[in-house]
Amino acid sequence: MTQHVLADEVAQAEVVDRRSADQDRERFIGRVVSCDGAFAIIHADAVEVASGEADYWSIGRLVSIDVEEKRIVGLVFNMNLLEADWDKDTNNIMRIQAELVGEVSDGEDGRQYFDRGITTYPYLGAKAHKIRKTDLAAVHHPTDDDAVKIGRLSQDAGIAAVVCVEKLLSRHFAVVGTTGVGKSSTVALLLRQVIAVKPDLRVLMFDPHNEYSNAFSDCSVTIDTHTLDLPFWLFQHEEFAEVVFRGRPRVEEEVGALGDLIAIAKTNYANKRAQNNGIVKRVLDSNSGITADSPIPYRMSDLFALIEEEIGQLEGRYDRIKLRSLKNRLDALVNDPRYRFMFAARTIEDNLFDVVSQVFRFPHDNRPITILQLAGMPTEVVNSVVSVLCRIGFDLALWGDGACEVLMLCEEAHRYVPGEVETGFAPTRQAIARIAKEGRKFGCYLGVVTQRPGELDATILSQCSTVFAMRLANDRDQEIIRSAIADSSIGTISFLSSIGNREAIAFGEAVMTPMRIKFSDLPYEYIPRAPLFEHASNREETVPGAPVDLTMILDRMRAMSRNTGVL
Repeated sequence: MTQHVLADEVAQAEVVDRRSADQDRERFIGRVVSCDGAFAIIHADAVEVASGEADYWSIGRLVSIDVEEKRIVGLVFNMNLLEADWDKDTNNIMRIQAELVGEVSDGEDGRQYFDRGITTYPYLGAKAHKIRKTDLAAVHHPTDDDAVKIGRLSQDAGIAAVVCVEKLLSRHFAVVGTTGVGKSSTVALLLRQVIAVKPDLRVLMFDPHNEYSNAFSDCSVTIDTHTLDLPFWLFQHEEFAEVVFRGRPRVEEEVGALGDLIAIAKTNYANKRAQNNGIVKRVLDSNSGITADSPIPYRMSDLFALIEEEIGQLEGRYDRIKLRSLKNRLDALVNDPRYRFMFAARTIEDNLFDVVSQVFRFPHDNRPITILQLAGMPTEVVNSVVSVLCRIGFDLALWGDGACEVLMLCEEAHRYVPGEVETGFAPTRQAIARIAKEGRKFGCYLGVVTQRPGELDATILSQCSTVFAMRLANDRDQEIIRSAIADSSIGTISFLSSIGNREAIAFGEAVMTPMRIKFSDLPYEYIPRAPLFEHASNREETVPGAPVDLTMILDRMRAMSRNTGVL
């Protein structure tokens, strides 16, 4: 959203906020009876509150406290009566607890300006009342040129909810919420606003449910196991070993032999290529510095030949039984149709340029988003694929000297970087953690989406400086959000379990102050949905009690299995 549009909304708020001359300017008044520096307790007479205007004394609302020439802004997070019961015939005194979040002052130009933190604290007896619309707009409208509208304030639908794109990206962000609250639609909305401001940003989205392709049909390219070209030689030793053993217990002697022989195979390939091109005359040896992690191609046929050669040695370095087992694992892997995206190439060449161009859109041709569908990919290889692509994305931004900005968007992020270290894959954790800790220096950004923040690595989440917290019913998940975000508090999180669908508490670097927002609606064609759901929504209504056509269902299962390479 441009600044002149924001200015228009503030001007409209000023018009609405004007009061008639005969209106009591001190109605809905409460008074501060306690203040400890972070919180204030306000007492208000419930009888004096008009029935249609009482909603500002409700959980999650911002209220205003007059102190000298400023208005202290407080967030209501707890309410009760001084007396145990409500008496309709007497004045009922309400006790309201509010977190102090900042202060609004009037500038010389007549505009209102909001600052986080408190310079002048409320005194006992200070008046508290419904916040003005102009003050509310000042609290939530940043002055950054890249501010965009993502919805409306839940407290006042007449005021836009705004975030700063640069701060959203550079400090990383997270979208958390339980199933069914609208996380996917929120991600689609945010991403569309981001690329509208930064059209040259490259976005790689890991899509575990294949639900985002239709949401970005006009600005993305979808890659699945049929179209992905990620050659095996790009995998580092640990990543490739994870694929080879595919979730089975690893035999360390086989893993060690695999690393040593891959390094030799890469050295042999480099020698042949250099000699064929007439670049060097000296043959590289084992001391050349080439390791199993070096991004150099090699042939699987050469690796098989090296294994056979080692098996034939009278006094080899490795146990023959272990070598035969390793060869059988590799042979099964190469011939498994599910892994054709790694081994499909008939000839081996250094096609790193083509891989990066495909995955990170060079040139992007007005389609800067790449959606990598993971649903058809073997689960045991997903971690390795994510690890490889996150490494490449970081290096792309690092060596691009700021010319290439990349956003790595991880849906279901707790799958890749779980909270329990022993259940995760170390290279994937390291690759994503590197982006989280160092990426913003070079233009590599991280977006995290999860329904279980309690199962996500707390270090990764703590690096996300802007969080959109949607409904979270689990106490542990709420506690993780509270501890991961520096400026979160009881006032921000206490009502997180009861907010509605497509609502969120947004807090962090990209927003002026924590705010409860209702996200804008997306056109139907931009709402993420899985292909199977789309098919189900278009099918004819079935007659209750009608027989199930099991043959038809099994035929579809077999067709889907053939397409995904499962069978």
